Amino acid sequence: MATTEVTTENFNATIENNDIVLLDFWAEWCGPCRVFGPVFEKAAGEHEDIAFGKIDTEAQQDLAAAFQIRSIPTLMAFREKVLVFSQPGALNGSQLEQVIDAVRGLDMTEVHASVAEQEKEAEASQLAG
Repeated sequence: MATTEVTTENFNATIENNDIVLLDFWAEWCGPCRVFGPVFEKAAGEHEDIAFGKIDTEAQQDLAAAFQIRSIPTLMAFREKVLVFSQPGALNGSQLEQVIDAVRGLDMTEVHASVAEQEKEAEASQLAG
């Protein structure tokens, strides 16, 4: 599967309609982004079950701001609609494969329970504050 351009218009559908989504926040002028781009594209061709999306931070400034992107490239991984990985910096092929393996290996029952607990704690602190 090739990479898709992710925009504010298709972001939610991309996350909701795919089990695993990897997003590459990048810009045309960014040297490390140009190094990471082919690595990301190659992985997209090798992992048909994963949605690979590219977010041009120049064209999609609202998305970049929403995710507080301060450095590019930044790789984010979502699994079952939960952000499970976020890291700036260009990865090589084996590092990207390690991320993919780790995301696939997550116990999502634990992840969802942890997210629910964090939401409950945030709610309680808002009520207390």
